[in-house]
Amino acid sequence: MPKTLFIDADACPVTRESIDCARRAGVAVVIAGNSTQNLERHIRRDDPRDAEHARRGFWITTLDVSVGADSADFAIVERLQAGDVVVTQDIGLASMVLGRDAAAIGVRGRVYDKATIDMQLFIRHEEKKVRRAGGRTLGPAAFTSEDRARFKRNLTELLH
Repeated sequence: MPKTLFIDADACPVTRESIDCARRAGVAVVIAGNSTQNLERHIRRDDPRDAEHARRGFWITTLDVSVGADSADFAIVERLQAGDVVVTQDIGLASMVLGRDAAAIGVRGRVYDKATIDMQLFIRHEEKKVRRAGGRTLGPAAFTSEDRARFKRNLTELLH
Protein backbone atom coordinates (compact mmCIF):
# COMPACT_ATOMS: atom_id res chain seq x y z
CA MET A 1 0.00 0.00 0.00
CA PRO A 2 1.39 3.44 -0.89
CA LYS A 3 2.57 5.78 1.81
CA THR A 4 0.51 8.82 2.88
CA LEU A 5 1.77 12.02 4.46
CA PHE A 6 -0.56 13.41 7.12
CA ILE A 7 -0.09 17.01 8.25
CA ASP A 8 -1.41 18.06 11.65
CA ALA A 9 -2.10 21.57 10.35
CA ASP A 10 -2.99 23.25 13.65
CA ALA A 11 -0.32 25.97 13.92
CA CYS A 12 2.00 24.12 11.53
CA PRO A 13 4.70 26.44 10.11
CA VAL A 14 5.87 23.91 7.48
CA THR A 15 2.67 22.90 5.71
CA ARG A 16 3.83 24.28 2.36
CA GLU A 17 7.23 22.60 2.67
CA SER A 18 5.55 19.30 3.59
CA ILE A 19 3.38 19.41 0.49
CA ASP A 20 6.36 20.29 -1.72
CA CYS A 21 8.33 17.29 -0.37
CA ALA A 22 5.35 14.99 -0.95
CA ARG A 23 4.86 16.35 -4.47
CA ARG A 24 8.50 15.56 -5.33
CA ALA A 25 8.31 12.09 -3.71
CA GLY A 26 4.98 11.17 -5.30
CA VAL A 27 3.20 10.67 -1.97
CA ALA A 28 -0.45 11.39 -1.18
CA VAL A 29 -1.14 14.14 1.37
CA VAL A 30 -3.92 14.63 3.91
CA ILE A 31 -4.01 18.02 5.66
CA ALA A 32 -5.95 17.71 8.92
CA GLY A 33 -7.16 20.67 10.92
CA ASN A 34 -10.18 22.11 12.62
CA SER A 35 -12.96 23.57 10.54
CA THR A 36 -12.08 27.17 11.48
CA GLN A 37 -8.93 27.03 9.35
CA ASN A 38 -8.78 27.57 5.62
CA LEU A 39 -6.90 24.37 4.79
CA GLU A 40 -7.56 24.82 1.07
CA ARG A 41 -5.15 27.79 0.94
CA HIS A 42 -2.24 25.36 0.93
CA ILE A 43 -3.37 23.56 -2.22
CA ARG A 44 -2.41 24.63 -5.73
CA ARG A 45 -5.21 24.94 -8.23
CA ASP A 46 -3.66 22.23 -10.44
CA ASP A 47 -2.98 19.72 -7.62
CA PRO A 48 -4.91 16.47 -8.06
CA ARG A 49 -7.57 16.06 -5.39
CA ASP A 50 -8.10 12.29 -5.38
CA ALA A 51 -6.27 9.04 -6.08
CA GLU A 52 -8.00 8.64 -9.44
CA HIS A 53 -6.35 11.81 -10.75
CA ALA A 54 -3.00 11.37 -8.94
CA ARG A 55 0.22 12.36 -10.67
CA ARG A 56 3.13 10.01 -9.91
CA GLY A 57 1.28 8.97 -6.74
CA PHE A 58 0.81 12.54 -5.49
CA TRP A 59 -2.62 13.91 -4.68
CA ILE A 60 -3.87 16.06 -1.84
CA THR A 61 -6.99 16.35 0.25
CA THR A 62 -8.14 18.09 3.40
CA LEU A 63 -9.68 16.61 6.50
CA ASP A 64 -11.81 19.15 8.37
CA VAL A 65 -12.41 18.12 11.97
CA SER A 66 -14.50 19.68 14.69
CA VAL A 67 -13.06 22.32 16.97
CA GLY A 68 -11.86 20.65 20.12
CA ALA A 69 -8.79 19.33 21.84
CA ASP A 70 -7.12 16.54 19.88
CA SER A 71 -9.83 16.29 17.18
CA ALA A 72 -7.27 16.39 14.37
CA ASP A 73 -4.99 13.97 16.24
CA PHE A 74 -7.67 11.30 16.56
CA ALA A 75 -8.84 11.80 12.97
CA ILE A 76 -5.27 11.21 11.75
CA VAL A 77 -4.69 8.13 13.94
CA GLU A 78 -8.00 6.64 12.78
CA ARG A 79 -6.83 6.77 9.13
CA LEU A 80 -3.16 5.92 9.68
CA GLN A 81 -1.52 2.86 8.13
CA ALA A 82 1.88 1.34 8.94
CA GLY A 83 4.55 3.16 6.93
CA ASP A 84 2.69 6.47 6.72
CA VAL A 85 4.36 9.69 7.88
CA VAL A 86 2.85 12.38 10.13
CA VAL A 87 4.04 15.97 10.53
CA THR A 88 3.16 17.20 14.03
CA GLN A 89 4.31 19.37 16.92
CA ASP A 90 2.29 17.22 19.33
CA ILE A 91 4.32 14.62 21.24
CA GLY A 92 1.12 12.78 22.23
CA LEU A 93 0.14 12.35 18.58
CA ALA A 94 3.71 11.35 17.71
CA SER A 95 3.50 8.61 20.35
CA MET A 96 0.26 7.24 18.90
CA VAL A 97 1.77 7.36 15.40
CA LEU A 98 4.84 5.38 16.47
CA GLY A 99 2.53 2.85 18.13
CA ARG A 100 0.92 2.28 14.72
CA ASP A 101 4.29 1.57 13.06
CA ALA A 102 4.21 4.85 11.19
CA ALA A 103 6.75 7.69 11.32
CA ALA A 104 6.38 11.09 12.95
CA ILE A 105 8.45 14.21 12.37
CA GLY A 106 8.34 17.50 14.24
CA VAL A 107 8.19 20.85 12.47
CA ARG A 108 11.85 21.52 13.32
CA GLY A 109 12.90 18.30 11.58
CA ARG A 110 13.21 16.03 14.60
CA VAL A 111 12.20 12.49 13.71
CA TYR A 112 10.44 10.97 16.71
CA ASP A 113 11.84 7.66 17.94
CA LYS A 114 10.21 4.80 19.86
CA ALA A 115 13.29 4.61 22.10
CA THR A 116 12.88 8.17 23.41
CA ILE A 117 9.18 9.02 23.08
CA ASP A 118 8.30 7.84 26.61
CA MET A 119 10.86 10.21 28.11
CA GLN A 120 9.55 13.08 26.00
CA LEU A 121 6.01 12.35 27.19
CA PHE A 122 7.24 12.28 30.80
CA ILE A 123 8.97 15.65 30.41
CA ARG A 124 5.84 17.13 28.84
CA HIS A 125 3.78 15.83 31.77
CA GLU A 126 6.18 17.23 34.38
CA GLU A 127 6.26 20.64 32.70
CA LYS A 128 2.47 20.69 32.59
CA LYS A 129 2.38 19.99 36.35
CA VAL A 130 4.74 22.92 36.98
CA ARG A 131 2.55 25.26 34.90
CA ARG A 132 -0.65 24.08 36.63
CA ALA A 133 0.96 24.86 39.99
CA GLY A 134 1.63 28.43 38.80
CA GLY A 135 5.24 27.91 37.76
CA ARG A 136 6.84 28.79 34.47
CA THR A 137 8.66 26.66 31.93
CA LEU A 138 10.69 27.71 28.94
CA GLY A 139 8.82 28.02 25.68
CA PRO A 140 10.22 26.94 22.34
CA ALA A 141 13.04 28.88 20.71
CA ALA A 142 12.20 31.03 17.69
CA PHE A 143 11.65 29.04 14.50
CA THR A 144 14.68 29.50 12.21
CA SER A 145 15.62 28.94 8.60
CA GLU A 146 17.92 26.15 9.84
CA ASP A 147 14.89 24.45 11.43
CA ARG A 148 13.04 24.70 8.11
CA ALA A 149 16.00 23.29 6.15
CA ARG A 150 16.44 20.39 8.62
CA PHE A 151 12.74 19.65 8.38
CA LYS A 152 12.79 19.48 4.57
CA ARG A 153 15.92 17.31 4.55
CA ASN A 154 14.59 14.82 7.11
CA LEU A 155 11.07 14.67 5.64
CA THR A 156 12.50 14.02 2.18
CA GLU A 157 14.45 11.10 3.66
CA LEU A 158 11.35 9.69 5.40
CA LEU A 159 9.27 9.87 2.23
CA HIS A 160 11.76 7.96 0.08
